[in-house]
Amino acid sequence: MAKGTSKVRVAIIGASGYVGSELVRVLVQHPNVEIAALFADRNAGFSMSEIYPHFESVSLPKLLSTNDVNWASLDVEVIFCAMPHGYGQKIIKELVDNGGVKVIDLSADFRIKDESVYQDWYKFKHGSPDLLKKSVYGLTEFLRDEIKYSSLIACPGCYPTSVLLPLYPLLKSSLIKIQDIIIDSKSGVSGAGRAENQKNLYSEISDSFHPYAISEHRHIPEIEQQLSIAAGQLVNITFTPHLLPMSRGILSTIYVRLNDGITYSDVRNNLNDTFMNEPFVKLLDDKIIPQTKMVKGSNHCMLNVFEDRYPDKLIIVSAIDNLLKGAAGQAVQNFNLLSGLDEASGLGALPLFP
Repeated sequence: MAKGTSKVRVAIIGASGYVGSELVRVLVQHPNVEIAALFADRNAGFSMSEIYPHFESVSLPKLLSTNDVNWASLDVEVIFCAMPHGYGQKIIKELVDNGGVKVIDLSADFRIKDESVYQDWYKFKHGSPDLLKKSVYGLTEFLRDEIKYSSLIACPGCYPTSVLLPLYPLLKSSLIKIQDIIIDSKSGVSGAGRAENQKNLYSEISDSFHPYAISEHRHIPEIEQQLSIAAGQLVNITFTPHLLPMSRGILSTIYVRLNDGITYSDVRNNLNDTFMNEPFVKLLDDKIIPQTKMVKGSNHCMLNVFEDRYPDKLIIVSAIDNLLKGAAGQAVQNFNLLSGLDEASGLGALPLFP
């Protein structure tokens, strides 16, 4: 759709989850979008305001079941799929095979190109492996040209987004070593989704802080796949996620080693050149440390790079809102590219504070 024309009709599958509700919140304020249909199997028949009271003042379609729709006859141009991995594969295959509708998937189903790797990490046999080659990885800042012409976009995970934004350009420019990359990431509890889980109860997570899925988090192969593409050779990482007693936000602290002859200034200049014209990625001034409150409720990524005590090592820190730049916001960036719109359209909200 060209700028200035009628609104794009969209549907959201999985609208009642945290990411789905953020998609609704962003898109309902998007000047070029009409939300034509919302799907949420567990909450079919309800309104969004019955599930999320902050939608009380907004007119939205009732939630529908995916079992009661003929996808071929659904009058929309773009469908966002915000379902857990495995649940949307059959629907997405039908949509892509029928043609005409573009799909932006926020699950892990089409991010990993190797079917066997997906099965090893997700313990789930892929139901649409033929689409893995057709999907485009939706890391907007680095893959715009591919995203613009894709019919199936696989939006990156939240942890990978926080890691790939700073590391992708550095590996592509051969400024850092591919060995000994250590990533220490912390996330708010909304990253686990809205499904009932005892581990996510307030009394379980408050006044505490702990790592989880040590050496086995499912975002590891996704991060390694994209870093290997950037470097042109296999990259392995050490990645440890942690759960923080807060609702949203990701802070990643990344430890890297410089290639011979490369300095801190070389790395800083590379990141500055890469992101100086980006609307949502900001390299902070020297010595300013990123914080999750700098990005809460926004589609921004704040990052910075610091010298270690050892001359061949650097520490990179990045902060994003896991539900926006790590999910719904990045999906809307990709939607804007697909639709010929200004990439920042609908995403102008500044971070919330306090």
